[in-house]
Amino acid sequence: MAVVVPEPADAVPLVSLEAPGTEIAVVCLRAGGKEGRAALDRALAQAAERGCRVLGGPAVLRAESGDPVTALLDELRGINPERLHTLDPDPAHVSFDEASGTPGYDEPAGRAEAAADALAAARALQLETGEPVYVDCYRAKADVRLGAASCLRHPAPVNWLVAGFDGRLTAFLPTAAGVVRWFQDVPGSGAWRGPELIEGPGLLPGLTVVRDPHGFPHLFGLRRTPRGDGGVDVEVVHAAQYRTGRPLTPWNSLGGPNAGDWRKGREAGFPAAAFDAAGNLFVFVRNFGHSISYRCQSVDGTWSPWQHLGGTRVADDLVAVTAPHGGVEVCARARDTAAVVRWYQDRGGAWTEDRTPPFAVRPGTMAPAPEPGSIHFRDLRTNAPSAWRPGAQNPCPLGDVGGSGPLATARGVEMDGWTYSLLVGSGPGAACALGAYHEGRPGAGVWWQDLGAPSYGVPAAAVSRTGQLTVATRAPGRRLLVAHRGEQGSGLTLGDWRSAGG
Repeated sequence: MAVVVPEPADAVPLVSLEAPGTEIAVVCLRAGGKEGRAALDRALAQAAERGCRVLGGPAVLRAESGDPVTALLDELRGINPERLHTLDPDPAHVSFDEASGTPGYDEPAGRAEAAADALAAARALQLETGEPVYVDCYRAKADVRLGAASCLRHPAPVNWLVAGFDGRLTAFLPTAAGVVRWFQDVPGSGAWRGPELIEGPGLLPGLTVVRDPHGFPHLFGLRRTPRGDGGVDVEVVHAAQYRTGRPLTPWNSLGGPNAGDWRKGREAGFPAAAFDAAGNLFVFVRNFGHSISYRCQSVDGTWSPWQHLGGTRVADDLVAVTAPHGGVEVCARARDTAAVVRWYQDRGGAWTEDRTPPFAVRPGTMAPAPEPGSIHFRDLRTNAPSAWRPGAQNPCPLGDVGGSGPLATARGVEMDGWTYSLLVGSGPGAACALGAYHEGRPGAGVWWQDLGAPSYGVPAAAVSRTGQLTVATRAPGRRLLVAHRGEQGSGLTLGDWRSAGG
């Protein structure tokens, strides 16, 4: 894993987030000051004590190296990282000068520029080698005590393993050069193809995958494009897969809620999306003013303009779900208080803000639950996984399991004559954990088990049209590991983990 930052001091929080067993190489664009170098030395020594392998001291680019992207690429060739961690290329503003129309920031501009250079160098390395490079960008001043998932600028993807209409599974993951996918050759088989790069120049880390009412997967992300005047355009993009293994639709730009001013538009939050029961698609984004904007694509393919929900200011965490009545709702973590806010539509289509959800969430952990209208999250104080549905007086605990980050889900698993919903997440020690409960009844108890495989990020699960359960995880060595539930027996036992594709 490579950490790429402007100066040594900037690497300290990123190094502190690394789990035991990680190989860490630090690359700095500048030498920085004596105190910053000493702080990084201490952070690297502490990482080694907890079981990380530190690959020498930090590398510093030469002042005469010229183009920083070229110089970074030279360094990355020697490291050949499968993961790269850097800072936020598009940080949030803390003030705004109305007279000049200029946002103000409380961190040096060089940090954002260095992050953009790191993204460009990682893309170039992946295109040069053909091997995936997974990138995470970390928000400035994030509380590292809450864990890596809570510090990400672009959220970790969940539910990225999907069953196609023909019964074959596809896995989608974001990388430095775009989204890569793996797919099954034959339904239910252990033969996979991939990783295959889906073209998408300028895609930022992060990915939202949502299935439409027909079961087709739709992908949403952010695309960052340099402008000729020195600025950048950040826009929401959307693509869909209608046939497993065949090309996706082109990435369609949805623009952004602040597209008229690139300085505002670059701060767009990561999109959340959901379909209503009629097939209308809603896409939600946190805008420059820290409220929510959305666009809707009707079933005839027509897109509405960006519209503004207003109300409570929110952070980057959004989750959109299909409600029991068939409409769409969106929940967001409040920006200025430890609260969650919900917006829902009445029968006439008007939006109502609900500030009464009785819980606070750990950043980066909200995700859709299998039950319509419900969400999963980790409690801000305890980190315990929980579920909540609108109208419930309290959240529902999801069992005694550690770990971090959001939970992915699958439903419709038959066992012992009952139908179960499944939860998969990164459990204690970053190992895959699998939980099960009677479908629609999380309060009846969740049974967890360790699946014995490591996980970078959030593992995923899917149930094919024939009822076969598959769990997938991104593992060290650029491998996608998959395990299938055996056809025989009544228990929830998975077969051996195997690498998918190349």
